[in-house]
Amino acid sequence: MASKAQAQKATDEKAIKVTLIRSVYGQLANIRGSVKGLGLRRIGHSVVVADTPSNRGMVNAASHMLKVEPALGKV
Repeated sequence: MASKAQAQKATDEKAIKVTLIRSVYGQLANIRGSVKGLGLRRIGHSVVVADTPSNRGMVNAASHMLKVEPALGKV
């Protein structure tokens, strides 16, 4: 779970809002790991993460299950 300092840092830099729109059931282990690594827990759950190459890689791995949009305002 992200700390408040990490969440604040994510909003200060470029950030993206990621929402899980499909179930991870039946997906490959690396896709499930990417979703978990982003901090998503269930369908409809959204998180704001920093727009870094590592986070973008996780988003790209599970792009067919996620909705990605720019983060607006502060969390």
